[in-house]
Amino acid sequence: QVQLVESGGGLVQAGGSLRLSCAASGRTFNSNTMGWFRRAPGTVRTFVAAVSRSGGGTYYADSVKGRFTISRDNAKNTVYLQMNSLKPEDTAVYYCARRLSPRLWVGVTNEAEYDIWGQGTQVTVSA
Repeated sequence: QVQLVESGGGLVQAGGSLRLSCAASGRTFNSNTMGWFRRAPGTVRTFVAAVSRSGGGTYYADSVKGRFTISRDNAKNTVYLQMNSLKPEDTAVYYCARRLSPRLWVGVTNEAEYDIWGQGTQVTVSA
């Protein structure tokens, strides 16, 4: 069974940067699209970004496009989320997840298409 463990969260001032990591156990890591979601206080979990199995394709929510970069290193079984120009509205618990669907980008923002989730890492951006 694949397990996902996020790290790299913390407190940062607006305009700063953080890099989140998601380490996966299991041999099938490079068989799935991987995604990042987030849940801000009092809201539902929303899609942030996804990366294709090879790492050659990426997809972003409009709210983070141009500021966040998702990548993966299949040799290290790790997915990354580089977050730059952070804003207070980026404050949330960030989760990585494994997508079960074999489709590329259709449905990629739907959390129902992801079957395994990490425990989440808190990101707090102060004004």
